[in-house]
Amino acid sequence: MGANISGAMVDRDEGGSPLKPRLGDIPESCAALVLALLDPPEICKLARVNRSFHGASSADFIWESKLPSNYIFIVEKVLRDTTLLNLQKKQLYAGLCRPNPFDAGRKEIWLDKNTGGVCLSISSKALTITGIDDRRYWTHISTEESRYPTVAYLQQIWWFQVDGEVEFGFPVGTYSLFFRLQLGKSSKRLGRRVCNSKHIHGWEIKPVRFQLTTSEGQSVESRCHLDNPGNWVLYRVGDFVVQNPNAFTNIKFSLTQIDCTHTKGGLCVDAALIYPTTVAKEIRSCS
Repeated sequence: MGANISGAMVDRDEGGSPLKPRLGDIPESCAALVLALLDPPEICKLARVNRSFHGASSADFIWESKLPSNYIFIVEKVLRDTTLLNLQKKQLYAGLCRPNPFDAGRKEIWLDKNTGGVCLSISSKALTITGIDDRRYWTHISTEESRYPTVAYLQQIWWFQVDGEVEFGFPVGTYSLFFRLQLGKSSKRLGRRVCNSKHIHGWEIKPVRFQLTTSEGQSVESRCHLDNPGNWVLYRVGDFVVQNPNAFTNIKFSLTQIDCTHTKGGLCVDAALIYPTTVAKEIRSCS
């Protein structure tokens, strides 16, 4: 009886010969095991192959493995929205890949959609900028070229100093920190982007200094001249390594040019950004 039942379940062609297995015959549970080995973009591509892969692509265990190890901390302590934990893990992953503001909208966190790596952005309003409240030196200007509604614009100053600090529970890995800066003030005129370079001066005389330190004793310092007027540039401050995912890492960073023998000006400060170093390499190669 068992043999007859088994034979009845086999699809056969018109000649009575068993048909060769097809991709659609793969059980959904097996398809899920295959998908779990792939990166998120590859999972989404295979989900379009057939119903089996489509159904398997929503399995929670697949997407939980793609989420960062600290995703519960991000949801509960950073975003403060525990309702997100009620979502399917695929929906949660997609939601975290979008920019998620926190700290009264002055910072954003998101996951790199290809790797699930944690990325942070710290706006100019969350940075400590010397003279920021004096309109003779600095103004906040509206822009469509930032994650944030405004950027800080320097007209002219003798002592240029921008400091930042963030404390966060990063997953294990190596991270890179950048400042996003632009020489000149861009705007739109008759629908076209234009850049006002009126106030640009002083940056060619001496380089700016970038510094980064962590609570684990890591320290990086570098110098470079600001250039490429009219274009947003990611200036690399340095890298840091996180080895303990259960501890908060405190990062202090700065951008200075404090030679008071000359003034400098015409600079837009958008934000500081932290990426996993592997993601940062991809971003730099495309910029």
